[in-house]
Amino acid sequence: MTIERIGPIDPVQSVKKAQKGERTKRSEGSDSISLSAEAKSKAEVYKALEMAKSAPDIRQDRIEEVKKKLQDPSYITEKVIEELADRLMEYFEIS
Repeated sequence: MTIERIGPIDPVQSVKKAQKGERTKRSEGSDSISLSAEAKSKAEVYKALEMAKSAPDIRQDRIEEVKKKLQDPSYITEKVIEELADRLMEYFEIS
């Protein structure tokens, strides 16, 4: 008595072939995203903070400029004193 094989040796192989599906087709259109106004403003704030963090704390060139101006006796005038007083009052929120 001889038994002949009817199907493949691996019965799962026939199931694998049957379950193979079609590949998803990609559309020809282009991808796009849109950002909300809130996201854009937060990105601007983040960028500004990063720039501020990377900037040096002390600007040596400005310090030298002010030192030179203060050494000149004609620089300190009534107008400069009043402007400085106004800025200090504004900074310390004194009315």
